[in-house]
Amino acid sequence: MNRDSILKDRELPKLTNEEISRYSRHILLPDVGVKGQKRLKSARVLIIGTGGLGAPLGLYLSAGGVGTIGLVDFDFVEESNLQRQVIHLNRDIGRPKVASAEERIKGINPAVKVITHNIRLTRENAKNIIEDYDVVADGTDNFQTRYMVNDACVLLGKPLVYGSIFQFEGQASVFYAKEGPCYRCLYPNPPPPGLVPSCGESGVVGVLPGIVGCIQANEVIKLITGSGESLIGRILLLDALRMKFRELKLDKEPACPVCGANPSIHELEDLDYEQFCGFKKNDAEPIENISPKELKARLDAGEPMQIIDIREPHEQTLAAFPQAKTIPLGQIARRRDEFDPKIDLVLVCKIGQRSVFAIQALREAGYPGRLLNLQDGVNGWIREVDPSLPAY
Repeated sequence: MNRDSILKDRELPKLTNEEISRYSRHILLPDVGVKGQKRLKSARVLIIGTGGLGAPLGLYLSAGGVGTIGLVDFDFVEESNLQRQVIHLNRDIGRPKVASAEERIKGINPAVKVITHNIRLTRENAKNIIEDYDVVADGTDNFQTRYMVNDACVLLGKPLVYGSIFQFEGQASVFYAKEGPCYRCLYPNPPPPGLVPSCGESGVVGVLPGIVGCIQANEVIKLITGSGESLIGRILLLDALRMKFRELKLDKEPACPVCGANPSIHELEDLDYEQFCGFKKNDAEPIENISPKELKARLDAGEPMQIIDIREPHEQTLAAFPQAKTIPLGQIARRRDEFDPKIDLVLVCKIGQRSVFAIQALREAGYPGRLLNLQDGVNGWIREVDPSLPAY
């Protein structure tokens, strides 16, 4: 059952003979045809994030003839990205991701107009960027940005094509408040900080973002051409380890604060998304960091130190931290009696973020001793102290 295109009232451009030849396999499809291909040429799609999900989105939407593609990312290509972010090449290491992504997109289809936004998306600039596009595809990897992008799309009346990945599991849906639920209807509140680790902390099978990103690209094309049945009101769940798909029905939440009957969210600027997602604490005592070099000097001097590694076991296998005791983040507060409050306690993770949550948990549990966060975590230790350990 076909639906109306989101561009149904737009005056459409002509297709050149070269374009008809290039997109002939699309045009031969009754559900796309010449009119659908014209809509793709007319469409403006914003891809937020040019990583694992953004890579297949950029490649397939450009190959399919989307006329204008916007790219939002402020990150640089790293070697560890290349396992799954197939829009970037080995030669791109160190380049801005939007630059290498633009080059690959133009290499596939020179006719596509690419607009790069090499900036961090914030509550101050999100609406100004998003309002110029017809569809937004979410390739982000953090909850703060997901909620912010969702809210901006609801306020601007834009469809949001959602995808997320974790290890071997993926999700995809379309959030469009005009016709169905939004992201907040599905997830009214974010999980506690540190509960859901990032791909950099938990790992992800390289092909998974390719599968989910292609599903997202398919949903974008369907919204633009008006073909098929979209994922509005449904969420698709993928278990790639067992190769099983499940589908859940989603309903609009009447009390949703952004798309419900009586919304309380009217401007992004009124919300602090980091605080909403628990990344800002009203903590009078700031987090005290210790640099890798300072920790090494104190250990070499024979000072008594308590070092607790809160990383997952598979991470510790990759790069064991010297003189550290292993305690998972979820157990840290209830095992506080194992520590000596008279001796400085150093918390260690991969990048120095989960260890902040561990310090906050110990403070809330009433631990009285001095707590130190290893600045930049194991990555910092490898970079500044022991480069013989493998970075991961």
